[in-house]
Amino acid sequence: MTAIISVPALASDLAGSAAPVLLDVRYKPGDPPGLPAYQKGHLPGAVYIDLESELADRPEQGTGRHPLPPLEVFGDAMRRAGVTAGRPVVVYDAGGLGGGWAAARCWWLLRWAGHPDVRVLDGGLEAWQSYRDPETGKALPISTETPEPATGDFTPSPGRMPTLDADEAAALARRGVLLDARAAERYRGEVEPIDPVAGHIPGAVSAPTTENLTDAGTFRSATALAERFEALGAGPGTEVGVYCGSGVSAAQEVLALHLAGIEAALYVGSWSEWVADGRRPVATGPERG
Repeated sequence: MTAIISVPALASDLAGSAAPVLLDVRYKPGDPPGLPAYQKGHLPGAVYIDLESELADRPEQGTGRHPLPPLEVFGDAMRRAGVTAGRPVVVYDAGGLGGGWAAARCWWLLRWAGHPDVRVLDGGLEAWQSYRDPETGKALPISTETPEPATGDFTPSPGRMPTLDADEAAALARRGVLLDARAAERYRGEVEPIDPVAGHIPGAVSAPTTENLTDAGTFRSATALAERFEALGAGPGTEVGVYCGSGVSAAQEVLALHLAGIEAALYVGSWSEWVADGRRPVATGPERG
């Protein structure tokens, strides 16, 4: 089983007798919640999940911008959406270049919480809308109906995916490979549009998430991803961690690493937590990567 699913494969699964639970997790930093866009059109049967309130907790002093959600909040959201332990789940977001962040956050949380069968729709909603049946030329359906699925039974059992705190991330940057998933100019400290301090964790390697995707906004092949990460020092047997600004886009990098056969730990607090403590060191420039 792979952690992603193609549009044709999902369309086939949805037409079968054992359709997966569909979760719509549209999110873009700085934009309003994705619910209005969901209401204008989504995959048939998909339930909207709000990243800010259901896949993250409110930030507090010293935390990153997207701490892990309380288990009861996350569990309630998944059960409301019909998630059960014995039924596959497919998560998607808007897709497009640089996409997959929000869907990967939900994928990572479900895997971290113990769900055994979660996949991300490769290319997201954009790929679904642009696909045409090779025989008929018809587009796939889009719905404006809000489904009311039967309540699921999923109960989070956390700790199934590796995580890092700030001290562990700093240590990993010295003994293994700590990947910075943000844009390269943010890594170098040239710009910082969100957080109060620019730069990166000393010893981290620049690895922007955009380079995990093809021009069509889908994930590159497992071979291409493995070659990319090996060139960054994250080859077989290497201890790998990932961070970003707030722990969202880094989940997409963890997913890409997983596709390449490399398991990686997520620094959930990421840069926004790192710089919340002024005693932590900050590096700038093209130190590595």
